[in-house]
Amino acid sequence: MRVIGIDPGSRFTGYGILEGPGGTPRHLDNGVLVLPPSLPMAERLARLSAGLTALVEEHRPEAAAMETVFTHRNVKSALVLAQARGAALAVFGRFGVPVFEYAPAAIKTAVTGYGRAEKEQIQKMMRILLKLPEDAASDASDALAAACCHLRTVRLSALTVTGRA
Repeated sequence: MRVIGIDPGSRFTGYGILEGPGGTPRHLDNGVLVLPPSLPMAERLARLSAGLTALVEEHRPEAAAMETVFTHRNVKSALVLAQARGAALAVFGRFGVPVFEYAPAAIKTAVTGYGRAEKEQIQKMMRILLKLPEDAASDASDALAAACCHLRTVRLSALTVTGRA
């Protein structure tokens, strides 16, 4: 199974593409789509959509994974994040890629064993688990962690149902 994880944002959207679920996931790609804050929001969302479209066309993921929506203290930043998430959801919907959402603590637990892990811990664990030559960017590491969480969840479900991975 090929999974794209994303960490959506209006300025930086991290992505990570993994293949699994058997054993250790295989790293295929990761990076950050940079959306210049000087552009109007509509143009940033259009660039986000175009960037994700290119990734989906290139890698043909069978699933997408991201964090569930969480509450922000700042309503404006919550709305901006919701717009970026909406752009991502629209791309995945257009290509028929099912989206799976996980609580931030579940993603952190899946990759570090600790639901309150810091961003630096996520980066280091992604480098170790995926045998990356260096830490991925913070947003890309978060996206890789979401994809990894999904693959582990699928694997656990298969073990539960069939008794084998």
